[in-house]
Amino acid sequence: MKKFWLVFKHEYLRHVLTKRFIFGILSVPFFVALSIGLGLLSVILSTDKRPVGIIDHSGVLADPVIYPEKRDGAIPFTTFLFFTDAKLAQVALDNREIQGYYVLEPDYLTTGEVSLTAVEASGPGSEGDFAALLRANLLKNQPTELRQRMLEGPEVTIHSVADSRSVSPDNILGLIMPIVAGILFVVAINISGGYLLQAVVEEKENRTMEIVLTSVSTDQLMAGKIMGNLSVGLTQLAIWLAAAVIGTLFYANLQSDAGSVVMIRSYLAVLALTFLPAFVMVSALMAMLGATATEAREAQQISGLFSIPIFMPLWFITSILEHPDSALAVGFSLFPLTSPLTLPVRVAISTVPAWQIGLSLAILVAAAFGAVWLASRAFRLGMLRYGKRLTLRELLRGAA
Repeated sequence: MKKFWLVFKHEYLRHVLTKRFIFGILSVPFFVALSIGLGLLSVILSTDKRPVGIIDHSGVLADPVIYPEKRDGAIPFTTFLFFTDAKLAQVALDNREIQGYYVLEPDYLTTGEVSLTAVEASGPGSEGDFAALLRANLLKNQPTELRQRMLEGPEVTIHSVADSRSVSPDNILGLIMPIVAGILFVVAINISGGYLLQAVVEEKENRTMEIVLTSVSTDQLMAGKIMGNLSVGLTQLAIWLAAAVIGTLFYANLQSDAGSVVMIRSYLAVLALTFLPAFVMVSALMAMLGATATEAREAQQISGLFSIPIFMPLWFITSILEHPDSALAVGFSLFPLTSPLTLPVRVAISTVPAWQIGLSLAILVAAAFGAVWLASRAFRLGMLRYGKRLTLRELLRGAA
């Protein structure tokens, strides 16, 4: 067991302490945060924070109340100043003290017409805030529940009988996050598996493996390498997940759908159950390639074939999102190389039968054990064959 931990520690630290790894894990959240920050900054800088004037001849805003759900975020709720006549408001506008001023005529309740005087067109923020102010005051004498419902409007959820989906049009984040997280998940698997492939081939090329295998068994060596690289992948995902959680909390004031929370929990649970066997499977297959190949370039070319089925669900992502219970989606959920991306996405957008989840995870676990089994044989047969390629027939014959 001590030798296993030595291999594990060496394999983990050799990747985590490199500049390439540190740059790789920090660059993704950095550029995402930079993009969000620049977008938010441009909105803030382009938002006119000057107050807006109101001349009320209708009496609707005689004793005004502010909409209780006003924004308190980066873009604050518009400040309104009340004027008694147009001359005072025009002077304030000429002095650029206000963005503009609205005029409510005495027959506003009958006509619903409002006039706006401004030097430049007002932004959608101030217009929306003025509309919210009017609605809140028109309904201020109504019961609280009725007033809130009229202000917030209906919450429409689309239920698909054919697909068992329940999707809210406002829950865009709930639809995008599973896809983005799934892609990051698969990328992390490929990157970490690539570390293992590179390490095995390099040690085989410089014949370091011959020395290592004199003091440690092939099973201990393979287990230490796989678990070490698994920890590298977990470290990578943990940092990305922490960045995602921070971003989600920052965005939380725009999302308050309880159904979305349940959906995200189910998605994360399936993603967690899928990650470990999927990572072990890909890492073992990469290790097997490294043990059978004669040089790093050859192994890298062959390993590219694994990326095709792993990312294949993205080619059909539109079909999977529209029909998550179709034969194509179910088939991708059961095939080991495509299930890590397909199954969590299906769980996030539809009600997947428990037997499909259980069968998919069982097949994935069995595939992981099978890949480790083949990798172990490849280590024993191929590690000491310097300059000679181990064929699939020889590998299967040795495993028999």
